[in-house]
Amino acid sequence: MATLQCNVVSAKETIYSGEISMLIATGVEGEVGILPGHIPFITLLKPGTMQIKTSNGNDEMVYVSGGVLEVQPHLVTVLADTAVRAHDLDEAKILEARRHAEQTLQNQKADIDTSASAALAALAESLAQLQTLKKFKNRA
Repeated sequence: MATLQCNVVSAKETIYSGEISMLIATGVEGEVGILPGHIPFITLLKPGTMQIKTSNGNDEMVYVSGGVLEVQPHLVTVLADTAVRAHDLDEAKILEARRHAEQTLQNQKADIDTSASAALAALAESLAQLQTLKKFKNRA
């Protein structure tokens, strides 16, 4: 089976490094699938789930909050702002962050200011994390 090297790196750590047979991620223009032999490609990533099929057939699910995906002939590199393995996501913390963001938005005045923008970003991030966790739980 054809494979390619994949490195997923966040600002804090290397999340994944190894041979893969496929990667699926959400780029700014939609979902992208990368297989061995893919043309060179670069895109910005949106917050969401990234699925990695390892060379031995296992699926790895990773939440990324954004970043850059680069494809070279035998290498895929993901430089993520934040990346967390799905099994490491804490549903209680995510739900609390979501509740806090929603509460912040409800308490805002009519005009949108920076705290409202931050609350909207936090809400979007918590929703993307919950979707990743849901996908991870549903695959088992």
